[in-house]
Amino acid sequence: MSGQRVCVSDFEEEAKKVLPKAVYDYYRSGADEQNTLADNVAAFNRWHLIPRVLRDVSTVDLSISLLGQKLSMPICVAATAMQRMAHPEGETATVRACRAVGTGMMLSSWATSTIEEVMSAMTASVGGVMWLQLYIYKDRELTLSLVRRAEEAGYKAIFVTVDTPYLGRRLDDMRNHFKLPPHLSMSNFSSASLAFSEGNYGNDSGLAVYAAKAIDPTLCWDDITWLKKHTHLPVIVKGVLNGEDAVLAVNYGVDGVLVSNHGARQLDGVPATLDVLEEVVRAVQGRCDVYMDGGVRRGSDVLKALALGAKAVFIGRPVLWGLACQGEQGVSEILELLKEELRLAMALSGCRSVSEVSRSLVRRVEFTSRM
Repeated sequence: MSGQRVCVSDFEEEAKKVLPKAVYDYYRSGADEQNTLADNVAAFNRWHLIPRVLRDVSTVDLSISLLGQKLSMPICVAATAMQRMAHPEGETATVRACRAVGTGMMLSSWATSTIEEVMSAMTASVGGVMWLQLYIYKDRELTLSLVRRAEEAGYKAIFVTVDTPYLGRRLDDMRNHFKLPPHLSMSNFSSASLAFSEGNYGNDSGLAVYAAKAIDPTLCWDDITWLKKHTHLPVIVKGVLNGEDAVLAVNYGVDGVLVSNHGARQLDGVPATLDVLEEVVRAVQGRCDVYMDGGVRRGSDVLKALALGAKAVFIGRPVLWGLACQGEQGVSEILELLKEELRLAMALSGCRSVSEVSRSLVRRVEFTSRM
């Protein structure tokens, strides 16, 4: 089967066949009419690559340094929840694939493997970096306990999600009355209610009900100050879509900004992340790293994001499709596929290293209407 999978969409087609409908819908869907979901992908077609030629691209170096850690490429794995729905080994399979390719993985707070289990799988040999994605719960001591566990386990940064005071309207999840299969739980929580393993969720998406009960909607910029006081790890805000918030983030001392619309799963009708990336990069003026996620499906997408100022990109759904197809091996195939696509795109564009990727490499396509 693996010989037939030559691009990310091949993995998704196969994953759709093997995953239960409610699980596939949960991973795939966006909010409401899913306009932003489609636009996240379409946005990359609004930019052309302008290659340079005769540059001796016999060797191409994809490596970068991110938050002080060396990575083999500027492609990292985004936080995606409840990966054991896709494969019995879930997050531990994903992290082994990240370790093998030498890149970083952001673990979801809503993982179906514990913070410690995943790091144990990562540190079985050299390679790879772990970061924790953090929701700030109404129970602040619980929130800090996750941070402390990440610090003790050897995670290298905290990515705090700031775009989810409530869960977006995901219509398929509402129709499916989505909840975790009974043999799984959000493993980082000891109580059944917070582990999302028990509860009466009525006719709504179980996760939306859970989030409304657990996540703190009073979250504000002062809470970034609070979080920074309680951890020695770098803090990155995940979910910024404009320059004004990017400036605030820098002023509150963050170490990075992740341009993200939560995989188009929160508010439908917001811009594609690629379309606001440059605004955020200009706003921070080099005072912190800028990353992006959303819609990255091929190596040339990564190259366009780098040209517009992203230090690295994070991929979510493609990893889940690889995991569903073949566990660790499937995720490895996805990561190696995107890595080699990026290497080829860089070579064909005349870029011998990531440092040679510049704004002059891309040009926005100007569409003209036909009379």
